[in-house]
Amino acid sequence: MRAAAYCATNFLWAVQDRVGTITLNRPERKNPLTFESYAELRELFRALVHAEDCRAVVITGAGGNFCSGGDVHEIIGPLTKMAMPELLAFTRMTGDLVLALRKAPQPVIAAVDGVCAGAGAILAMASDLRLGTPRTRTAFLFTRVGLSGADMGACAMLPRIIGQGRAAELLFSGRTMSAEEGECWGFWNRLVEPEALASEALALAASVANGPSFAHAMTKAQLNAEWDMGLDAAIEAEAQAQAICMRTGDFRRAYEAFAARRTPVFEGD
Repeated sequence: MRAAAYCATNFLWAVQDRVGTITLNRPERKNPLTFESYAELRELFRALVHAEDCRAVVITGAGGNFCSGGDVHEIIGPLTKMAMPELLAFTRMTGDLVLALRKAPQPVIAAVDGVCAGAGAILAMASDLRLGTPRTRTAFLFTRVGLSGADMGACAMLPRIIGQGRAAELLFSGRTMSAEEGECWGFWNRLVEPEALASEALALAASVANGPSFAHAMTKAQLNAEWDMGLDAAIEAEAQAQAICMRTGDFRRAYEAFAARRTPVFEGD
């Protein structure tokens, strides 16, 4: 698959210099998700497993906000009228989006300004790296609409990022986490000024895309796999992963570049 050839319907998608950028683009509503955008995001991340021209992904929102979650009128309203089989199909589909994002080999960077709520907060949480701004406001607000905080993997992933007690507070209360709290707690890798967010995210993505992409994919795979491993199994899994990486051309290129005192150029094999 050539990622650059993909034509998105429900969001903006562009690939430049091996960095793909997803822009949620309904700024008049703070970029809410619909049934269609959930499904298309899932399918894009699934397809990126086979993309040779994309080595990192940035996901962001248009108009000064990231994502306000599921659209109240286009998702929440219809859900109140569905039977259990339809509801379960929907919740499984939204969970599949998180799995597809996590299983895509490319590191995913969330560039988040303004509102980051509900499913938008989940997208940021599920990303590998997260940049926020001082005005970013993040809320896992499911309980405020009568739903469980257990949504799209939040109870599994959020405690691993910010700790069990802090995650429990946010998921029980649905309150907004300030940008400063998020940075202090480790949710944000760093905060940048709003006007610098896009350039900082693209620079970070470019540094990743220009690195050893096979090795980055291995790192992401191990970060996922080792959640359920004991230390013995994790050490063995990493020994095997590293031995595989040592057979790549990028490993040899890095050594040759070091010996010649020049910067390595990684080719992803």
